[in-house]
Amino acid sequence: MMFRQKLVKALEQAVTEAYQKGLLTSSTLPEVTVEHPQNTAHGDYASSLPLKLSRATDMPPLAIAESLVELMPPLPEVNKIVIAPPGFINFTLSPEWLTKQVEVILDAGEAYGNIDLGNKKQVQVEFVSVNPTGPLHVGHGRGAVLGSTLANVLSIAGYKVETEYYINDAGSQLDAFNRTLYARYQQCLGKEAAIPSDGYHGHYMIDLAKEIAKEQGDHFLSQPEETALKELGQIGVARIMDSIKRDLELLDVKFDVWFSELSLFSNGQYEKAMKMLRDGNYTSEKENATWFTSSALGEDKDNVLIRSDGSPTYFASDVAYHFNKFLERKFDTVIDIWGADHQGHVSRMKAVVNALGINHERLKVIICQLVTLRRGQEIVRVSKRSGDIITLREIIEEVGSDACRFVFLSRSADAQMDFDLELARKQSTDNPVYYVQYAHARIASILRLAKERGIDYSQGNVALLTSEPELTLIRRLILMPEIIETVAISLEPHHLPYFAQDLATVFHSFYKHCRVVSKNQEMTAARLKLVRATQILLAKTLHLMGMTAPESM
Repeated sequence: MMFRQKLVKALEQAVTEAYQKGLLTSSTLPEVTVEHPQNTAHGDYASSLPLKLSRATDMPPLAIAESLVELMPPLPEVNKIVIAPPGFINFTLSPEWLTKQVEVILDAGEAYGNIDLGNKKQVQVEFVSVNPTGPLHVGHGRGAVLGSTLANVLSIAGYKVETEYYINDAGSQLDAFNRTLYARYQQCLGKEAAIPSDGYHGHYMIDLAKEIAKEQGDHFLSQPEETALKELGQIGVARIMDSIKRDLELLDVKFDVWFSELSLFSNGQYEKAMKMLRDGNYTSEKENATWFTSSALGEDKDNVLIRSDGSPTYFASDVAYHFNKFLERKFDTVIDIWGADHQGHVSRMKAVVNALGINHERLKVIICQLVTLRRGQEIVRVSKRSGDIITLREIIEEVGSDACRFVFLSRSADAQMDFDLELARKQSTDNPVYYVQYAHARIASILRLAKERGIDYSQGNVALLTSEPELTLIRRLILMPEIIETVAISLEPHHLPYFAQDLATVFHSFYKHCRVVSKNQEMTAARLKLVRATQILLAKTLHLMGMTAPESM
């Protein structure tokens, strides 16, 4: 159990006893929360519970605080409890307990921070899922890193996690892609052909058509147009998907499942989902189309499921897809990570999940806001290479996978972000990516020096770690389980880079004030244990973010 949870239980126990003894008049227990004070002089943890109880009982908060402190069970981890106006209880951890945590971390190794929050519940994280009609761009990269990092964290938080890429290989966008590719293919062979108005105008379509024309010659010109469109489209989609997979591999993003939209129709999920909505009286027929009556479930308007020509909408495919996720594959929770242009799709998706008999709370949708590329003060709008869209691959090639991942994670998904390519490449402490990885490299260097000098620190006495820089570093290390819990509950992995930067800062400060390898053998051994514990958790944080932990820089 994390100490914060232990503290919450101790406070709950004190409140229960206070009711039993008549020291509190209300039987309503508000939620007991424990936070970290902004000012470290106020202690390591604080609770405003007396203020909450005061509002419910009309009793003075300081009097409530005194009663609770007296009734709390003994906490060996705590050195000091202070009651502070207007009604806070502040807790300071014992230095003796803190130093023992270094051994706890060393004994647990990479497993330190793993928690059993999920109880093996099945969670699906679906992300990227870009139409196979073009290369990945910077916004897709943000979603890819967010999804893969979330999956990493949920896995060590006790969930059974499956990652999935949904391949949109059906619908009108694929038709526009096929027609564009056919036109570009004809142009490559000297034929006049117009690009459709809803087509794809990027330079990559010309490159793709040239590639196919070089391999296949004029093979498709002798075929009926319908056959040529279909076969060319299949080749084109396969090539684009291969390119997408390669780009994701460069970013160290992997998927357990690549799910085809077409399979929803061939395997019957689409028909089953539509029947379920009809049987539940959630559909209506008007204007020769079939509508989902989402207005009956609190939405502003109804939504088309099947167009007047009989073709399913993008929304209908999504209904079938979530029918498959929840009712056939039986995931307990589904996390969808979508781009900013899908914001308006969230509420109707939640409504249709309810209509399928599933609690919409089991569907979590994360919207990734836009990314603006910069070089210092200059906004970068087009690719130097092709003159149009800037691909994710170009960014990875320029700044590296680690920098991409750290930057993409550095802001909350719901906040728009600037990606400064110049800063991401800097080999200086101004660059947070470099700063964090340099901390790990510095630790590796210290441990190499100890090994070269034949220092065996396995019997080091951590009780010697009593200085403020040492204890401050330990205080940061023991936050790891709380960080994992926070990310797993909030689904906000930006807490990881913040933690990594904070840990790196505190370590660099410790290194400045405390000589690790010195003539004092006992202190050297103790500090090497602390340094090794720091390395374990810094590396763990970097690996959760999908980054490398360099041994030298």
